[in-house]
Amino acid sequence: MKGSYMSITVNGLDELKKLAGSDLGTSEWIEVTQERIDTFADATGDHQWIHVDPERAKDGPFGAPIAHGYLTLSLFIPLFTELLDVQGVTTKVNYGLNKVRFPAPVKVGSRIRLVGKLAEVEEVPGGVQITVDGTIEIEGGAKPAAVLQSLSRFYA
Repeated sequence: MKGSYMSITVNGLDELKKLAGSDLGTSEWIEVTQERIDTFADATGDHQWIHVDPERAKDGPFGAPIAHGYLTLSLFIPLFTELLDVQGVTTKVNYGLNKVRFPAPVKVGSRIRLVGKLAEVEEVPGGVQITVDGTIEIEGGAKPAAVLQSLSRFYA
């Protein structure tokens, strides 16, 4: 256990199935730095000024540079792995997303964390598919940065 959260570890698909409907808890906070935003911009080719030009962004609608929505979304995976560790499986894959929204921008220097719930576990050929209800919170923020459902598959 590190900080204020505790990861849930399950061994195998049967143990994972028993967690259906469970709250997974809250991840640690991570800071969204300008360097992280710039690296994401370089990786995706999205160099819009609202993300990568701190001087211009000061006078923009948010008063500072903001993270790309898809950067915030991509941080779901490292945050989620803090909440649930599925062992005893051969393969873990992202399967998709449902109902993704970005209610509030993440300003540079903000800290975010994930609150997760294992909404559903259903059998698929050779394994299970899980649906996780996720909320990415902004420290001190009135609205979350992202609200989503993530689908992942785990194979025996």
